[in-house]
Formats: sequence, structure tokens, C-alpha cells
Amino acid sequence: MDALILSRWQFAITTTYHFLFVPLTLGLSIFVALLETCYVTTKHEAWKKACLQLVKFFGTLFLINFALGVVTGIVQEFHFGMNWSEYSRFMGDIFGAPLALEALTAFFLESTFLGIWIFGWDRLSPKLHCACIWIVAFASNLSAFWILVANSFMQHPAGFILNHGRAEMTDFFALIGNPYAIGEFTHTFFSGIVTSGFLILAVCAYKIVKKSPAHSAFIQCMKAGVLYTFIGLLAVMGTGHLHAQYLAQAQPMKLSSMEALWETADPAPFAIVADINTEKKQNDMEIAVPGVFSFMLYNKPFGEVKGINELQKASSEQYGPGSYIPDVKGLFWSFRIMIAAGGAMLLLVLLTGFLLWKEKLVRCKLLLRIFPLLLPLPFIANSVGWYIAEAGRQPWIVVGLQKTAEAVSPNLSAGEVWLTLIGFTVIYLLLAIAALYIAFRFIRKTLAAEEGRVN
Repeated sequence: MDALILSRWQFAITTTYHFLFVPLTLGLSIFVALLETCYVTTKHEAWKKACLQLVKFFGTLFLINFALGVVTGIVQEFHFGMNWSEYSRFMGDIFGAPLALEALTAFFLESTFLGIWIFGWDRLSPKLHCACIWIVAFASNLSAFWILVANSFMQHPAGFILNHGRAEMTDFFALIGNPYAIGEFTHTFFSGIVTSGFLILAVCAYKIVKKSPAHSAFIQCMKAGVLYTFIGLLAVMGTGHLHAQYLAQAQPMKLSSMEALWETADPAPFAIVADINTEKKQNDMEIAVPGVFSFMLYNKPFGEVKGINELQKASSEQYGPGSYIPDVKGLFWSFRIMIAAGGAMLLLVLLTGFLLWKEKLVRCKLLLRIFPLLLPLPFIANSVGWYIAEAGRQPWIVVGLQKTAEAVSPNLSAGEVWLTLIGFTVIYLLLAIAALYIAFRFIRKTLAAEEGRVN
């Protein structure tokens, strides 16, 4: 493999590792802040102690996750100089601004007030201490916003001019107000809530089965987790639907590839399964529901959706000869895996909520034991979702402006990338194993005493 392919693999692996921790940071910070707010405001003494107990328990899980998220994220920035210097030269004026703001505003606030929160339990008033974790939650999600602003320009450029072979910013507000950035951020934000909510449900289920001394506290927490996750799931579906409708305008090739729609159709069907023949640019077999794809995009059972073949022809005429078709098979099945994972989580949350309402959950030992085993579901959905976002814009690294093959460092050898690829992969794997071991050991061994302390 050449340096280009290896560099893409390297960035993909490091990004996948990093994004295992990011959604948990986004959603868990908010949940911990909500728990501490309950602790500060409730007048019920028994529940007050339980809230404190849960804040410290889930706060510790948040800290473990945060540390790994920071470590795995920093390395990514070095890739831009080492592997993607031509991209950095072309995009530096635009890409650097949101990344600088992420460090100066979001990460500064996040790290500072997280330190105050950790060491301020006995030094700050309860209300002031609670305000610190809310600042951490705000800053964590602000950090995600700035990074997604940078990514959204790569997906749908806005607020720029081309000057001497470089993209230069002309309108900062067009950059941060990019509709693609808004859609991407809202979808990521609520995905974080779903991911953290599912973790909360899995942990609570485990503690209930193991008959923790804080049994009743974890049952109450599971009720809150069900509501938290349910709201997140509904919002993820809503924002995903709106973002897909925007993709019809911004990235029609990505959208049609997700559906393996080779020929323009009105109304366009939704293929449940398909035997995709990329060589002949057709589906040899498919099971489809008529009009559903059009309904997804236009909120009505009709409306034209351009096919891959027509979009390829238009792109060749606009940008020159070459293939502008991404990995259709990968996008098609990734989209369906994402939908299946989301549907499974929704059914589980609804079932759990119903059993909690009927006060029968404790007797459903099988469901409680299955929950921790299903914890990978949100992580699978997040990973394939980001594969759709990133692989769907190929062969572009910046859609319409710079191809991925043009962005790699010119003097980079395959051997150099192999060395760092193996090194990063091994180190990240060890870090992931260490984080999982520490988290699982903490969940398993930590006994929450009835008076409200976490020992």
C-alpha cells in the first residue's frame, strides 16, 4: 500500500479510537450535572444522599473517559502536519480558526473547571460546586461544536475565497453558521446523550442484578436514565432526518450512495437489502419499499432523487474526468446498521420504561443481565455514522475544492507511515484496554454505602 492509503488508515484508526470516548464525554457531563443539581436542590434527605452517591459514582466514570478522550484526541492534530501537509497548506487559514477557538475557549474552560470540580468538594459551596460541572458540560459540547465547524467546511465549504491555491476565510459567521455544521453538531450532541444514557442503563442494570447496597438508588437512576436516553433517541432521529434532507442539497452523491440508488427515480424507493454491483453500477437484486426514500427527503411519497450515475456524469463535467462515486456498499450497509442499532436501543428503552412503570423490572433478571452485553450498540451506531459522513465525501477531502489524493504530504514514504501506524494502533489499543479495565473494575468493586458515600 502507498503512503496515501496508509495515511487514511492511520487517521481512521486514531479517529475511531478517539470517538469511542467523545460521545460519553458530551452526554455524561450533562447527566452528572443534572444529578448534582438534584443533589443541591432536593429537600428530601434520603434522596439527597443518594444523589451525592450517584454524582460521585458516575463522575468517576466521566473522569476516566475524559482522560482517555484527551489523550487520544491530541495525537490527531499531529497528523495534519505529518501526513496531510498539503491539506494544511490549502486549508490552514480556515481550519486553524475553529481549532484555535476550541483550545482557547472550550478546552480551557473544560480543563480548568473540571480541576476545580474534582478538588472543590470540601472547599466550595454546593451551588458553586454544581455550577463548575455545568461549565464543564457546556465547554465539552462547545469543544465538539468548534471541531465540527472545521469538519463541516470539509463537507460543505462556506465563507471563503480561493487565493493563490489556498482557501481563505472571508466570512467567519458564514463558517460557524454553516447549515451542515448545525446539522452535524445537533446530531452529534444528541448521539452523546444516547451513548451516555445507554451506559447509565447498563451500569444500573448490572448494579441491580448484583444487589448493590444502593439498590434503590440505582433503580431511581435507571428511571432517570430511561427518560434521558429516550429523549436523546427521539432527538437523534429528528436531527438525522433533517440532516438527511439537507444532504439532498449539499451532498446528493453521498445520499444516493447510502441508498445505492443508481438511477434517478421519482418516487424513489428505500432498499431494505440489496445485492450491489459496483462494476456494472446497478443492483442485481433488491428488496425495496416504494416511495419511502422520497418521503424521507420531502415529507411526501413522491419527489425526484438523482441517481449515482447521473451525479457521476455531472461531476465529471464539472470537475474533470475521474470517479466521484464513494464506497457505495460500505455506505449502504453502514446506514442500515445505524438504523438497526438505533431501533434496537429504542425498543429496549421503551421496554425498560414500561417495566419500571409497572414496577416489574427487578423481576426481569434476563433483561437486566442482557443490558450490559448490549452496551456496544451506541458505539457501533456512532462509528458507522461517522463512516457515512467521512467516506461519503470521497474522493474529496474538501468537497469540490481538494481531493484526498492531493492532500497527502509529498515527501511521506509508505515505510514511515507503516511505522507510525503500527505504533499508534498498539498504543491506542493498550490505552483502550487499560481504560476499560479501570472502568469495569470500578463499576464491579465500588460499593455504594447506604449513607450516601462512594467507597
